[in-house]
Amino acid sequence: VQLQASEGGLRQAGGSLRLSCAGSGRTFSTYHMGWFRQAPGKEREFVAAISWSGSSTIHADSVKGRFTISRDNAKNTVFLQMNSLKPEDTAVYYCAADSSWAGVTKTPRYWGQGTQVTVSS
Repeated sequence: VQLQASEGGLRQAGGSLRLSCAGSGRTFSTYHMGWFRQAPGKEREFVAAISWSGSSTIHADSVKGRFTISRDNAKNTVFLQMNSLKPEDTAVYYCAADSSWAGVTKTPRYWGQGTQVTVSS
């Protein structure tokens, strides 16, 4: 599966931004999807994941209650709604896909290109 993330953006602290990631191919709906991020000088970290059906989601503690992952299989798209943004959310965000749940939360097989999100204080 090939993944194409939308452009990120610049927001002020407290603002909102929605990222989307479009997948190619008929098999998109069979993959678990996830979002990761990498801040300057830091390792890439898990943000959120959603099961192939959308029935299960998981969010990192650092974003729980502020970010929400969702998907629309009819449009081959996964979303990350980011609210109450903080400067520490500044990072390059990546969407990812894997056929296994463990894989999508740790070492996904497929990656989209990164998209920059910058939050100013």
